[in-house]
Amino acid sequence: MLNKIVIMGRLTRDPELRRIQNGTPVTSFTLAVDRDFKSQSGEKETDFIDCVAWRNTAEFVSKYFTKGRMAIAEGRLQIRGWTDRDGNKRRSAEVIVENVYFGDSKRDSGGDYGGPPPYGAPARPSGSAPAPDSGAPYGGSEFAEIGEEDGELPF
Repeated sequence: MLNKIVIMGRLTRDPELRRIQNGTPVTSFTLAVDRDFKSQSGEKETDFIDCVAWRNTAEFVSKYFTKGRMAIAEGRLQIRGWTDRDGNKRRSAEVIVENVYFGDSKRDSGGDYGGPPPYGAPARPSGSAPAPDSGAPYGGSEFAEIGEEDGELPF
């Protein structure tokens, strides 16, 4: 049997790390996932999908993700049965998250990018800021345009 789900959306609130009685970390969060199509009224609809992460994944989510960040969650779909206050039987679907990935960079989410430069980008000296309107990553001029003299690439 196969039960695998991958969703990408924005966190609707900051995740909160809790611990169950034996000390195992767990965090719950909700991803707002836009549908790929529009409704009959022409509006894009959004699904709000509940997610639960355990152990190291829970600690990772609570440490590095905040409200509004884009996240890619990979895991399995679980249907939980429960009884409401009125005694009615209910069912809830949630994603049990096994892996979570950043769906955006910290720069895209409006935060200050304080980590190492993206793979392949030149390193920026510590404490320096990008030059305004330079057009080059981190204000450097490490890249040169390739001419089309003979129409072939140099590699």
